[in-house]
Amino acid sequence: MACSDGKRKTYFSSSPEETEQVAALLADTLTGGEVIAFTGGMGMGKTAFTRGLAAALGSKDVVSSPTFALVHEYTGRLTVEHFDMYRVNSWDDLYSTGFFDYLDGNCVLVIEWSENIEAVLPEHTIWVRFLPGEKEKERIITIEGKEGLSECSF
Repeated sequence: MACSDGKRKTYFSSSPEETEQVAALLADTLTGGEVIAFTGGMGMGKTAFTRGLAAALGSKDVVSSPTFALVHEYTGRLTVEHFDMYRVNSWDDLYSTGFFDYLDGNCVLVIEWSENIEAVLPEHTIWVRFLPGEKEKERIITIEGKEGLSECSF
């Protein structure tokens, strides 16, 4: 289910599979060079969303949280660079990830824990916010900054 308000669309997910389907809707609108910033607590579905995004872009790679590696790469129609900024606490930490080297490329940057680097994200960033729903596995997923998103129903 989706609700729309201009450049903001809200989806309701009841499972990781539905979260992946929402990600596929976003993937259909991507052309390369986008920066997608995730906000939301642990266990909210950020990695499931990335898995759906990468799969919809044709990647056969196994998607996992880049918590310890800081960045994972998934190749398909578009290359996805999946960053985890959870442990980034300083400019030195951020530079050591190589993040700035990716900004001018044609890859899709997906950033978990984007709150930690919000000040350096480009103006055209697509925001994906994850909130808990009423039940344990329910999620409210809001996508802002991207036009052309489709409705979905589960």
